[in-house]
This record gives sequence, C-alpha cells and structure tokens, in this order.
Amino acid sequence: MHTIWKGSISFGLVNIPIKLHAATEDKDISLRTLHKECHSPIKYEKVCPVCQKEVGKEDIVRAFEYTKGKFVVLEDNELEELKKQNEEKSVEIMDFVKIEEIDPIYFNRSYFMSPNDGGIKAYSLLRQALKESNKVGLAKIIIRSKEQMAVIRVVDNTLLMETIHYPDEVRSAADVPNIPANDTIVKKEIDTAILLIDQLTTTFDPTKYNDDYRTALLELIESKKTGQKTITAKTKVTVSNNVTDLMEALQASIDRTKPDKLEGEKTTTRKKAAPKKKKQA
Repeated sequence: MHTIWKGSISFGLVNIPIKLHAATEDKDISLRTLHKECHSPIKYEKVCPVCQKEVGKEDIVRAFEYTKGKFVVLEDNELEELKKQNEEKSVEIMDFVKIEEIDPIYFNRSYFMSPNDGGIKAYSLLRQALKESNKVGLAKIIIRSKEQMAVIRVVDNTLLMETIHYPDEVRSAADVPNIPANDTIVKKEIDTAILLIDQLTTTFDPTKYNDDYRTALLELIESKKTGQKTITAKTKVTVSNNVTDLMEALQASIDRTKPDKLEGEKTTTRKKAAPKKKKQA
C-alpha cells in the first residue's frame, strides 16, 4: 500500500512514528474527449484571454482575488517559506472525545496509519487505549500544504485517521432554500411511514451494495471492444528539417493543390489538417 505521508503522532510524552496510506480509492471510470472528425484526444491549453497567447508554466503566477478583478499576487518563495514554517511532521493529539459527538457532515477523507520504524509498541499502546476508553483522538495535521483537523480511531485493529472540516467550512442548514415548515402530519400517515421504515430496517452490510452504473458502463465498453467497435486516433504528422521529410512535406503540399481525383481513388500521402483559429476565452 502506497505511503503518502510520514511523520509521527504524539499524545502526552508518547511519540509514535507512523506512515499514512489512503484508505479509499476513486473507482470512477474516466472517459476521454476526442475530436469527432479524426478521433484524436482533445488538447486543453492555457490561453490568456487578453493577449490571446498560450501561457507556459514559467509565465503563471498564483494570486488571491480579494474582489472582482483585483488580485494579490503571491510569489512561490513566499508560499514555500510559509509552508516550511507550518509543516511540522510531529502531530500532537490535542483532545479525546466520543465519536458520537461529531456529526458525520464534518468527515472528509480517511487514511490508514501504520507504525514506522521503532513505533510498533507505541502504536499498539494508543490502539489499545482508544479501544478501552471508547474515545477518539483529535489532532491537527498538514497534508499537501493544507492544515486539517483529524480524528484518530480504531478500525479492524488498525489506527485510522479521518480528516474533518473546520466549523467555518461547513455551511449552515439554515441557508438551504425552500425548506418546508413543520406541517401538521396526519397520525395515520406517520404510522404508515414508520411501518415502512421498520420493514426496510436491516443490519448495515456494505458488500450488498454495488455501483450499478459503473458496472453497466464497463459492460458496454467491453461489449464494444469484443465487437471490434473501436477507433484509433490519427497520429500527428511532424515535419523535421532533414531533406527526406522536407521533400515529403513539399510533395504533400503539391498534392493538396491538385484537383480532386476520381472518386474511389485513394491517396497514400497523409494530409496535415490546417490549424484551427483559437476562440477567445
């Protein structure tokens, strides 16, 4: 399992060298976008809408838009220095709470924690203490230049860290539009609804649920592959400076200026498509 972070977790005077591993994976099927005419993958370019020029990585700076059209530019060295000042690899558990006190809306991403060199005994100590106390640890950690709150708990005899949102990152339910008031519900209606809930109540078993859309999409893709309903992207013709390629390019240019040949006759020379004019963003 790939390690995405190395550091240590401490509570009191106990220090635990650990590694983080992603506990979940995204299994969405990624679809490419192709040019309908020649089936070549579309290339997305960064273009300045004012200069009408393609912008390279070296020409891009990062900035914060504090009001519409006005920015504060932040230099890379400033951001790097700020990152170094706050990227402390030792993460201290600040508090212990009951997990029931944390609303699920706060939870973000999950990571398995494994002990690093010399951390097995301290890892086992924290795991057992969390089990017997029925508590979870609250800590702060910086991952990918973002400081996050985290919950540390035990899952299947393994320490699991779940990052959680800060309170100001969670929107208020009071801001949701068109929420109906507490209308008077007829008792017969609520009794019937509760009966239906009782009939559908079961023990949670995640293995019984499947992504039906993803399964159907994979079956569609496989059936097209099996039926040879596939396409191949055309390759781009590159013209180098050597004489042979130059002559081929000249001959291709001459062929393009000739009148159309008889219907059904095939040409052996690949034609290079004229570049399209870029649209203003």
